[in-house]
Amino acid sequence: MEYTSITAEQLTDRPDPHTVTDSRTVYDGAIWDVCSESFRMAGQEEPLTREFITHPGAVSVVVLDEKERILLINQYRHPVRKRMWEIPAGLLDVSGEPALQAAQRELGEEADLTARTWHTLVDFDNSPGSSAEANRVFLARDLSEVPESERFEREGEEAEIVAGFADLDDAVAAVMAGRITSPAATLGILATHIARSRDWATLRAPDAEWTSRPRHEG
Repeated sequence: MEYTSITAEQLTDRPDPHTVTDSRTVYDGAIWDVCSESFRMAGQEEPLTREFITHPGAVSVVVLDEKERILLINQYRHPVRKRMWEIPAGLLDVSGEPALQAAQRELGEEADLTARTWHTLVDFDNSPGSSAEANRVFLARDLSEVPESERFEREGEEAEIVAGFADLDDAVAAVMAGRITSPAATLGILATHIARSRDWATLRAPDAEWTSRPRHEG
């Protein structure tokens, strides 16, 4: 393999749709499905077949209070049998709902909070080799509590959520030590740390273009 220098302008993921010769759902799940697709790579006669999780996408929220402490929620995640420190998050499972609106809804439902100031912090594809899930992480500041009479009644795993504010540097240390491993929380914490070190100059508009939002919706 030959290696070349990559310029700053080249450092961007880009759409590259390949011709799909066959597509079918092999597992119809309660929240997401498993799809099997065959497609052709350039210069190859035989198609490749890959199975992957279809996903409507998700949003996550880094919440900072006036002391620049980060809100973390602790809840049980059954596939990994852990109680994990995470940031508020949820699926883009409401048809036509803008990502920012979904993030605002999830913040109220999971943390009983609203925020006046919103920015796009960072985007990521959660597991692009096996899932179509794309996640946008927002930064929310200037907080207010949702009135008690208007609060969402949490159920399922969310019914046991415990929430609190942690020093951002302590959260960074926990990530680097491997004590916080949730991907959205890990990336959100580190991105916030970097953004703060650059006087928040890296923040994008809350409605910034998001080309990675999955095409497999619902």
